[in-house]
Amino acid sequence: MKNLSTKLFCIILFPCFIFAQNEISKDSVLIENLLEVVLTSNRLEVPFNQKSKTVQLITAEQIHQSGITHLVDILQQVAGVDIKRRGAGAAQADLNIRGGTFDQTLLLIDGIKLDDSQTGHHTLNFLPPTEMVERIEIIKGPAARAYGQNAFTGAINIVTKKEIPDRFSINLQMGNYDQTNGSILFGDVSKKNNLIGFISKNTSDGYRYNSDYDQSNFFIKSTFNQSKRPIDLITSFSGRKFGANGFYATPSAIDQYEETQASLVALSQRYIKGRIIFKPKAYWRRGQDMYEYIRNKPEIYRNLHITNKIGGSLDTSIESNFGLTGMGIDISRVDIRSNNLGNRNRMMMNFFLEHRFYFLNNKIDVTPGIATNYFSDFGWHSFPGIDIGIQINSKLRFYGNLGSTYRIPTFTDLFYSDRTTMGNSGLKPEEAYSSEAGIRFSSPNVEMSLAYFNRKSENLIDFVKTNEEDLWKAENIQQIKTRGIDFELLHTIKFNYLIHRFKISYSYLENELENSKFNFSRYSINNDLRHHFVYSYSLPITKKLNFFIVYKYIERYLEDSYNLLDISARCSLNAFELSFYFNNVFNTEYWESNLVPMPKGNGLIGLSYSF
Repeated sequence: MKNLSTKLFCIILFPCFIFAQNEISKDSVLIENLLEVVLTSNRLEVPFNQKSKTVQLITAEQIHQSGITHLVDILQQVAGVDIKRRGAGAAQADLNIRGGTFDQTLLLIDGIKLDDSQTGHHTLNFLPPTEMVERIEIIKGPAARAYGQNAFTGAINIVTKKEIPDRFSINLQMGNYDQTNGSILFGDVSKKNNLIGFISKNTSDGYRYNSDYDQSNFFIKSTFNQSKRPIDLITSFSGRKFGANGFYATPSAIDQYEETQASLVALSQRYIKGRIIFKPKAYWRRGQDMYEYIRNKPEIYRNLHITNKIGGSLDTSIESNFGLTGMGIDISRVDIRSNNLGNRNRMMMNFFLEHRFYFLNNKIDVTPGIATNYFSDFGWHSFPGIDIGIQINSKLRFYGNLGSTYRIPTFTDLFYSDRTTMGNSGLKPEEAYSSEAGIRFSSPNVEMSLAYFNRKSENLIDFVKTNEEDLWKAENIQQIKTRGIDFELLHTIKFNYLIHRFKISYSYLENELENSKFNFSRYSINNDLRHHFVYSYSLPITKKLNFFIVYKYIERYLEDSYNLLDISARCSLNAFELSFYFNNVFNTEYWESNLVPMPKGNGLIGLSYSF
């Protein structure tokens, strides 16, 4: 396998060196100029190439060219972002950044925070369909200063489209394991209002015993009052029913079953008055999780959790002769009704303030800031930080940041109980101190970033045990030091009037657990990515035919390394588009979480029609 991987890797890289010999003409520029993108993932809106954090972007065109059917797959193509799936079809997957856990990474949609007070296991249920995404903003490192808790190791903000041309599209995909994906996409644009929507149904009999799934989704976005002060309304729902063979218990527990629901209603606005930007938001988030240890036998063991979060926020950005000031407030209430965790609620308030100073003709910028949070069950917490940027010239930038962050326990951490697992109502909040130094090079044809990061975590919450026969119990394990590097290179070349994109990304992670008396850890240290290398190549054959190749090398702590290759293609034929996606060409045997084996080689063939 190693020889095969090496040969294939060389074959994939070979075109880079061929195309690199061609002189790049002045009109050979990135179709979507990332340098002009203004990031909305922070309360201070600054251009992408002026950020003093490690931020990576994925555009709508890149998503379309990749041929993927779910955003989980595109996020797996970013080194340092660890998506731990349990089975096929993205039925259940955990989001992790830089060695954090699924409870330490925050997901946002258009700036709406989608943290889950029950558990982060179901955060990715809220991901919108790929067809509705304008871009993805990935913030690596602590983002709690901007968003509050749950942005412990990073955050991902999904920016959805405001409009698509008037159209109606029907898409059908079929593949191995009786996979059937059907969807409808529609858009309506007028001078006053816009409406875009997506409805889908995905089913499969499963690639092994009790791994079937049935998923229903809709996502609708409306924009009202466009001629004056536009208001965006999002309504979405995701319902999933799936066999959970070995998902949470031991691999021998093969008859588990789960149903989840994720609903969101959100109103948001962005308007400018003079040199002030106002961004008010109001939202309701609902989650439901039903789990059976033995499928169709709830009398043996069954959990049912229903969570609701209602909140509102106001972010303000003020530009003045003294720099750029950002401030905001976020107030929300969460409650849970559960036959296992009980009926509980929590009030939360987050206050935020930061200011960006400019020196030496804007060559140096310094941004100190602080966030203060209040929790009705854990009191007040504050975390300051500072970002520093040095703009050497229009293309080259050095940056660094320091900050503290924390996370309060979820209701699962505090109160969960079954025959193998026990919560701990005496848990303390997690705390961490992080630092980062990096360099970014930005030009129309080349984007490059390299960063070194260091994080010292205290009171880290994990389910641990000393002996194999003991119960998993939530504990504040003492300290973990995490350090590593992130590297990304995106090269765009115009060759024979076609745009080729090569992307290489790599992350290295090292964990050091200090003074631990526990021999087994469920989440924090046993399954993190150590080496994560991703290579992707967008290969256009003609203007209407495009191939996309992704190669991944992955090595986790205490596990063997493995190689994965995915290939996709899209061919446009007027109103029709034919698509092909083949996953795990190497037929590799591997798992990402809890010893759940992932599918071997499998594929999807799709056809869409637009009118």
